[in-house]
Amino acid sequence: MPPPPPISPPSPPRSQERPAGPVGAAPVGAARVDAAPIRAALADPTPAAPTAAAPTAADPTVGDPALDDIELACARAAPAQGRRQAARSLLARTGDDWDRRGHRITVLALDPDAAAWAHAWLLAEPGCADAAVLLALAHVRRALRGKENPATARAACRAAAEAAPADPTPWLGLLMLERGGTADAVRIFEEIRARHRDHHHAHHLMIALLAERRADAGPDQLHEVYDFASWAAEQAPADSPLAILPIVAHAERYRALAVRGHAPADPTTARHWRDHRAADVMKAAFDWWLEWEHDGHPRRLVDLNFLAHAKFCEGRPAEAAALFHRIGDHVTTAPWSYPDRDAHAAFHAARTASLGDTRSTHGEGGAINGAGGSMNRGV
Repeated sequence: MPPPPPISPPSPPRSQERPAGPVGAAPVGAARVDAAPIRAALADPTPAAPTAAAPTAADPTVGDPALDDIELACARAAPAQGRRQAARSLLARTGDDWDRRGHRITVLALDPDAAAWAHAWLLAEPGCADAAVLLALAHVRRALRGKENPATARAACRAAAEAAPADPTPWLGLLMLERGGTADAVRIFEEIRARHRDHHHAHHLMIALLAERRADAGPDQLHEVYDFASWAAEQAPADSPLAILPIVAHAERYRALAVRGHAPADPTTARHWRDHRAADVMKAAFDWWLEWEHDGHPRRLVDLNFLAHAKFCEGRPAEAAALFHRIGDHVTTAPWSYPDRDAHAAFHAARTASLGDTRSTHGEGGAINGAGGSMNRGV
């Protein structure tokens, strides 16, 4: 797929793209990605800032934020009992599995005392990259809760980026602090992709930011969030969960429109989920899941929630039911809370309706009448 067409003036010279010094440099051994299509899709001279109440991909869960990562759930509980070695060992074992490392650190950083014990860890082991990165993300979480100046969190992230130059996680923290698709957000996103081209959480964050562009003007079938999501999905390997990004873009754009009154508050009544673009996106995403879904990705349940939500809103309860079986009780805030709903209530109502409809139509364990025809799938 060719890169999305430019929608703004060319990007600034290279000297203006990144801060000087080691923080702005590509990590040793990493290939600098071609950032031109990213900037083309994201650049906008007048980006709109997200509304204060709008949920974003930065904090996706209302249930257990560890999702189905049992090791993480155990390590997260240990510091409260005075046992910090579990978290240290977990991060050491995680290594450079960047998606898993990002997920684990952002969850560990949710602990209200994470900044204190990460700081103590860093004092005990000066220069420890794991301690520096965890401390940075703990500051980010505090800033997002309004407990700390974002400038402090940004400084901690830049210090962590220097301590761990190959790690995209400090840059993920910087991206979590962004509140608009600004030039700074684009540069941060480029830094993440330079370290891990298919970073799952970072792509979700960029789509949430981009969906806000010109939302006050109402629906736009040619909005850049759709082009960016399609481009990113097609650039990824065939088995990459980034294949779900067009679904994420559709949900985030619905949120941006609905909070401004340009789409119904009840997503199941919105035409947004039933136009030609939506039909193509839903079919492609569900077909990808049938062929490629695997249990190994740390944030796969985030994707499954987006896909189940889309199928339910599209009016395809049999397909939604198959996804609900896979999700179990791992409900996430995004997208069930969109635009201003109780995520738990919306999730359980949709699951009950989908499973009930499936049982009445097919009986227990019936076939999935998928987008590509009838097929059975063990769930």
